[in-house]
Amino acid sequence: MPALGTIPQNISLLNALDYIGETIIIADNSYAIRWMNSEACRLLSEVVPLFGLKDCQELIGMNMDAFHKQPEHQRQLMEKLDDVHRSRINIRNEFVTDIIVTPIKNAEKEIEGYIVMLMDVTTQAEEQKRSEKLIKQLSIPILHIWEKTIALPLIGEFDKYRSDQLLATVLMECSEKGIEHVLVDLSGITEFEDQVHYQIQMLTDSLKLIGTDCILVGISPKLAMSIVSLESNTKTFSTAYQGLKYIINQKEK
Repeated sequence: MPALGTIPQNISLLNALDYIGETIIIADNSYAIRWMNSEACRLLSEVVPLFGLKDCQELIGMNMDAFHKQPEHQRQLMEKLDDVHRSRINIRNEFVTDIIVTPIKNAEKEIEGYIVMLMDVTTQAEEQKRSEKLIKQLSIPILHIWEKTIALPLIGEFDKYRSDQLLATVLMECSEKGIEHVLVDLSGITEFEDQVHYQIQMLTDSLKLIGTDCILVGISPKLAMSIVSLESNTKTFSTAYQGLKYIINQKEK
């Protein structure tokens, strides 16, 4: 759909772009940077020293080839752009950002220039912390399966570091939301050695202290030989279905 309406004569298009709260850079069809808004200049002031520049003003007139390891590849990509191009780039192993490139076309559908936007510029260290946080969250999936009941499907290796993360996360979840039952699915655990046995004992005992019932499911014959020595009255079932059925029966009493 084409743009609609007309821009008021007292409003400059460049001023309008400058007031948008995103980084906006405009390059011509030869890939030379011609304009950037104040937000782009503010963000890039931390980046330009990595390229031997004093400030963002020195970017004006520079060709974007200078920022690519393979400029020929980038040129081929830009020349063939029909629509918006999105990607995540690493800037000299110091910054990470999402980049959006949009071709500016004339009435004959010829590319006259490009709008480049940098989204969420962050340091490499911050990006690493964010990725590690996401991995932690994904490694401790908490599923709300019933009223005041959560399930923890444990998958892969269950070392002390992961166990400590699990214990802290689950206790916080149970305390804040008044969880009464925790169904721990052990069917995905690859090894059940002494250390894992100890961590499961810690989990069941800690939940008991805050008044939450812990139920172990997915018990294979191999696991049963170890779990039988758990020093608690923890309920165990061979399947998650049996464990959930037990919880439902308890709530109906």
